Amino acid sequence: MLGVALAVGLLIIVMAVVNGFETELERRILSVSPDAQVYGHADGVSVNLEDWNALSEVALERDDVLATAPFVEGQGLLRIGESLQAVTVRGIDLAREPGVSTIGEHFVAGSIDDLARADEDGRQWNIAIGRRLAEEAGIALGDRVRIHTPDIRVTMAGPWNTNRVFTVTGIFDVGLAEYDRGLVLVDFEQATKLYRTRERASGLSLRFTDVYEAPAIVDAFANDAATRVGQNLSYADWSRRHGNVFASIELTKPLLFIVLSLVIAIAAFNIVSTLFMVVREKRGDIAILRSIGSAPRDILRIFIAQGSCIGLVGVVGGLALGLALVASLGTIVGWVEAVFGIDVLSADVYLVDELLTEARPGEIAGICALALALAVLATLLPAWRASRLPPAEALRNE
Repeated sequence: MLGVALAVGLLIIVMAVVNGFETELERRILSVSPDAQVYGHADGVSVNLEDWNALSEVALERDDVLATAPFVEGQGLLRIGESLQAVTVRGIDLAREPGVSTIGEHFVAGSIDDLARADEDGRQWNIAIGRRLAEEAGIALGDRVRIHTPDIRVTMAGPWNTNRVFTVTGIFDVGLAEYDRGLVLVDFEQATKLYRTRERASGLSLRFTDVYEAPAIVDAFANDAATRVGQNLSYADWSRRHGNVFASIELTKPLLFIVLSLVIAIAAFNIVSTLFMVVREKRGDIAILRSIGSAPRDILRIFIAQGSCIGLVGVVGGLALGLALVASLGTIVGWVEAVFGIDVLSADVYLVDELLTEARPGEIAGICALALALAVLATLLPAWRASRLPPAEALRNE
């Protein structure tokens, strides 16, 4: 019973951890990443949108598009003192961005609206950075940092790259290292000046009525809009941008289930050995039952019932154990980290920095059904041997 319970509990816990990781990763990505993004396309590379306003109007004519927002995106080097950090600079339209993402809700210091704040001369350039980047670089609100872009200009004094000093007015914490360390936000208008896009956008972000239909919706929209705005378009929905992560999870889950199901099979072999021992110990009792008229099928049912009870009690115990540990696993991991001073979940490795679990009823039912079925199957051979035991042969040795 204990073997079955431990196997069932282990499988429930592992699947709940994988489900929790998948759900939390999806939630965090979708909270800061739009459902899809559309870019200009020419000669096999992405180019700026010639008229993002017209493209936005075409998008909003569709019933399945809720909101749009332009963005300017480019690579840069963030200089803090003598250190440099490669970052992605994203210029966002502060009025439209809340419609396509919830990045503004993840600010732990300052506000996303402060990106538009100006000094007395109206010349202050503002920036918001991720919490991890702020902690590693020792940056606080009000500090000044410099952004260098890859754009090189040749002047009489020699070549120099475009750069600008920004004031840190916000710090956000998404919970994903990709964003908290490698993304900085600036105002859309300032980004167009920094990257000299002449008020053109790098792309247009879209929010749909059904996020899981994003691939089909953006494909239909891009094909229609390309003709109407007169520019070739490329696009990427959220599942394509992060598809490798979710594909690896979907591949891992069935493999984990199969491998850990072998633990249940091993526990079922324990039932086989236990019942064979019972048959050997009860040879005399079986013979007496047979001699007073019990049919072989009656003996068969007795041992199947015994093995099934072992499996049922083990499954119920494993279910209780698994659900109890799933509910308190985050607390247990936190205690282990505090006591031993280790980082069980590093965001650099696992993308998220906290352990969340999600027990799905369908999977739990499948695990319990599998364990019970294996337990019942494990009883058949010992039960059959018991039912075929000759009464006279058994009583001769009594």
